Amino acid sequence: MIRTSRAVLSAASLFVIPAALAAQPGGVKSTTRQNFPTDPAASVPALSALVAARTSEMADVISRFASDQQVLQRRYDAPDSPAQRTRTRAFYTSWRARLGELAFDKLSQEGKADYALLENHLRYQLELMDREEIQRKEMLPLLSFADRVLALQDERRDLKTIDAQASARTLADVTKLVDSLRALLEPAPARPAGDSVNGAPRPARVAAPKVSRTVGNRAADQLDQIRNTVGVWYRYYNGYDPLFSWWATNPYQKLDEAMRRYATTIRTRVVGIQPAPVVAGGGQGGAGAAQAPRNAAAANEPIIGDPIGAEGLAADLRHAMIPYTADELIAIAEKEYAFSLSEAKKAAREMGLGDDWKAAMEKVKNMYVDPGKQPDLIRDLANEADAFFAKHDWVTIPALAREDWRMEMMAPERQRVSPFFLGGDLILVSYPTADMTDEEKLMSLRGNNPYFSRAVVFHELNPGHHLQGFMSARYNPHRRVFSTPFWNEGQSLYWEMFLWDRDFHVTPEDRLGALAWRMHRSARIVFSLSFHLGKMTPEQAIEYVVDKVPFERANAEGEVRRSFNGSYSPIYQAAYMLGGLQLRALYKELVMSKKMTDREFHDAVLQGGPMPIAMVRARLANVKLTREGAAPWRFADDLPTPRPFPSK
Repeated sequence: MIRTSRAVLSAASLFVIPAALAAQPGGVKSTTRQNFPTDPAASVPALSALVAARTSEMADVISRFASDQQVLQRRYDAPDSPAQRTRTRAFYTSWRARLGELAFDKLSQEGKADYALLENHLRYQLELMDREEIQRKEMLPLLSFADRVLALQDERRDLKTIDAQASARTLADVTKLVDSLRALLEPAPARPAGDSVNGAPRPARVAAPKVSRTVGNRAADQLDQIRNTVGVWYRYYNGYDPLFSWWATNPYQKLDEAMRRYATTIRTRVVGIQPAPVVAGGGQGGAGAAQAPRNAAAANEPIIGDPIGAEGLAADLRHAMIPYTADELIAIAEKEYAFSLSEAKKAAREMGLGDDWKAAMEKVKNMYVDPGKQPDLIRDLANEADAFFAKHDWVTIPALAREDWRMEMMAPERQRVSPFFLGGDLILVSYPTADMTDEEKLMSLRGNNPYFSRAVVFHELNPGHHLQGFMSARYNPHRRVFSTPFWNEGQSLYWEMFLWDRDFHVTPEDRLGALAWRMHRSARIVFSLSFHLGKMTPEQAIEYVVDKVPFERANAEGEVRRSFNGSYSPIYQAAYMLGGLQLRALYKELVMSKKMTDREFHDAVLQGGPMPIAMVRARLANVKLTREGAAPWRFADDLPTPRPFPSK
């Protein structure tokens, strides 16, 4: 199969090793990583500097909060159960009250920053709980039994002695309710003419619950979670408590199967998703086996999503300290896209393709490396970026941070929602496997071409995500509770813009690789915020990405799917470009004004720890703070002008 696939690809004349890449110092001629320190002692920092490092008076307070929060999350482990909701709300409310007792004005600037960050975090957690309560009420017509069955796990965590017979009765009662709700969603059976009971007409069929497709999809996912929680509860007792097994085994099996069938019915009848084939022994209730998570991407299910509306976006943006409406942010993104489009056309002209930037992008995508050689490419690109940063005094990259990262291959099923390589201390290489179809292989090869990869390897490694994690674990680790994509994704995107301004990308192919991602980050703001505003469907979002960004259709679908499948917060995708722009505005304020050097600025951002960029500015520019934070920062009003590449 591999031989056949290679023949197909070669026949299409699509395999090219870029000459520009081969000529680079860290290019394809490398055979190993080049970042192991010659002196191992260099990886040990000067400890006197760490001892003298300035810390916040609030560090222990926030560490205590984070530890207590983790304890409660372990203790109340039935998601959305009655006890979990009540105790969590009380926890955040009490912490917020205690925080208000502190003498804010006596804190240092770092302490005030931490105070405002914690207040912002607590307020947002309560707002999220309010949002979840609204969503729970929307699902109630389909999941009216949820609290009753989740309470079983709450009682187990309370260490209550179980009444096996009563528990079995609860399981049986809930099973009847689940089956009755499922029956309401199934087509009504045909009735014979004159159908009656003892001469009287049969009562009218109870109407099925009326919920939207979005609510139905959310309810089906919640039902999967409930089913897993009940399975955890059952396996705790089964076999260890003979009386429990005597009473509860059969009722549990029936409930587990009833919930499985009900979730399928909701997805089929309400959401419109065709059920996947049921394998023999599906349900596995008797064994109380853990349920494997559904893979919507592998099943090629439609993308549903769960839009939060303008009010929800406003709350999320307020938490990120972004003083703009969603519509204003879309306008900012469109302005950034216009710059990228202009530069892409300029590069296309240099390649002899006129203004046809899409044709230029297609040519670049066809310059992929041979199947199996992508790990070598990533290594060589990482070496090149490392060497480029080593020439300049822009940021501190400790010796150990150059040494410790590693590489693994991404699982094929994950590539359906993450079509490009991912990073941190572990690089996950997204590239074709032998069992993919020829079409899938070609899309992956083209989407991960050297020029696209070259433009983001430093986004994932140093000084991007890997260095962020390295520093966050060593400086102000208490602030990791305030992690935000505006800091981590925004910082990595900032470096992409930073290197563009410093001629890291010289050839038109290199620049197109960088512009592909820059266009993508602008498009992410538009399609993600438009979706949550109800202005764009997932299908329209895919078409938008295909039109505006030079990605393969499968890659565009994967990007949209992961944006709306619940694994990312609603404004996560917008945070890349917006966080990067915030840091550019702050760089102009502090570095271009000569108040800080490049290295001082970048080290201060990394060592300060994750937080909204407005609070980074408050720390570094000594902005006046109140208990609620700083005054709104309209960062887009003072952005440095993007550097156009000189026309030839």
